[in-house]
Amino acid sequence: MPLPRHIAIIMDGNGRWAAARGLARHAGHDAGITAVRACVEACIAKRIEALTLFAFSSENWLRPGEEVARLMGLFGDALDREIANLHENRVRLRFIGERGRLTVRLQSRIAAAEAKTADNDGLALQVAVSYGGRWDILKAVQRLAAQCAEGALQPRELTEGHVEAALELSGLPDPDLFIRTGGERRISNFLLWNLAYTELYFTDRNWPDFDAAALDEALEFFAGRERRFGRLAGAAPRSTVRA
Repeated sequence: MPLPRHIAIIMDGNGRWAAARGLARHAGHDAGITAVRACVEACIAKRIEALTLFAFSSENWLRPGEEVARLMGLFGDALDREIANLHENRVRLRFIGERGRLTVRLQSRIAAAEAKTADNDGLALQVAVSYGGRWDILKAVQRLAAQCAEGALQPRELTEGHVEAALELSGLPDPDLFIRTGGERRISNFLLWNLAYTELYFTDRNWPDFDAAALDEALEFFAGRERRFGRLAGAAPRSTVRA
C-alpha cells in the first residue's frame, strides 16, 4: 500500500470529547496527549518520514486566558515528559510558529528539546504552536523582500523555490496527507502554501479517540487516491509518495 511521506494533522475535538463525557475542557486536552503519543508511535512503526501536528493556532490566543495558560502548561509538561522517549526513538523534533508570543521559559524548553534531537535521523516531528498559515507566508515574503532590498536577490528572479525555502516547513516535502479530526471540514489557516496538492481527509472522530486503527483508515483513504497534480489520469505522477 502506498504511504505518504509527510502527514499533517489538525488535532480537533478535545473540548467536544470532554463535553460528551461531562468533563471539563482541560480533561480533553489531557486525553489528547495520549492520542499524540499513539500517532507518533504509529508513524514511527510505519516509517513515515514526517509528521506535522497543529497544536495551537494564532487564533487560539483569543480563547479565555485561563484556558490558554492551562494549555501552555500542559504543552510544557508534555514536552518535558516525552522528550526522552522521542530522543530514544530517533525522532527529530522541531517547532514552527511565532515563538515570541510564548513565555521565555517555554521558549527555552522548546529550544532545549530541539537541540537534544537535532541530529536524530528518524521521524521528523513538527509541532505548530502559535502558528498561522497567513503569518507563515507573510514572514516568508518579508524575508525575501529584505533580501531584495539588500541586493542579494532581484524580484524578477524569485521562484516558488525561494518562497518554499523561506517558509516554516523549509527542508521538508509538502504534506501528502492532511487529516482533521473533530468533524469540521476546513483547513483553518494551517500550512496554506504547503497544502496546495495535499489529499484532505476529514473524520468525525474527536482527537482523543484517534488511535492507530483510525490512522490506518486515513491511510487506506490515501492509498485509494489518484494524485494527478493537474495532469490527466494515468500520466506520470509528481507524487513523492513511497510504497
